[in-house]
This record gives sequence, C-alpha cells and structure tokens, in this order.
Amino acid sequence: MAMKIRLARAGSKKRPFYRIVAADSRMPRDGRFLEKLGTYNPLLPKDSEDRVKMDVERIQHWLDQGAQTTDRISRMLEAAGVIARKERSNPNKGTPGKKAQERAEQKAAKAAEAKAEAEAGE
Repeated sequence: MAMKIRLARAGSKKRPFYRIVAADSRMPRDGRFLEKLGTYNPLLPKDSEDRVKMDVERIQHWLDQGAQTTDRISRMLEAAGVIARKERSNPNKGTPGKKAQERAEQKAAKAAEAKAEAEAGE
C-alpha cells in the first residue's frame, strides 16, 4: 500500500481548512485516511502559531514506514525542521511567456524607431 502524508480539505466554501493526514494514495483527497497528523489553516497570518499544527512524532513514524509527502507538506516539514531542505531549481519560472516576450520585442522596436526619428530630426 502506497502511503502519502497530504492535506485533506475541510471547512466551508471560501473558508478553507485542512487536515494533515496519512492516507493511502489511491483514496480521494477528502476521503478515507488512516490517521490525522495535524491541521493547517491558511486564513491565519503566516506568523501565527495556530496556522500549522503537526504531531511531529507521528509524522516521523509514517516517514520511517515509507510514506511519501506531498510538495506542500514537505515544505511545511522543512520549515519546522523535521526534514532536510530539498534543492529546488526551476530556471524557467522567472522567464515571461510567449505573448509577454512578443510585447517586449514590439515595445523595444517602437523605442528604437522613435530614437531613430529623434536623431534624424536633430
């Protein structure tokens, strides 16, 4: 059985609240889980202690059993100092999309054209 430590959504519409759970990876997001390991309330300020609450001992137990964490949970565990920080590299994240690049090229062409006209007029 492939185990995951992941978020299960609770709360009402537009008021999210998540449980950190250990679940079989084949189960639906809000479906059956084996154990509740903590809570996450994204509506609270980032510096609030109640934003993320985790039972670190049980999480470590599940990690030792071979459970995999989702990206969001692994970031929370890294912030808590439970697991080592992974190196993440996404070199394309900062580059603009195709349309933005085209707009930038058009803007640069217009600027060069205006500069050439200004020099010709002098």
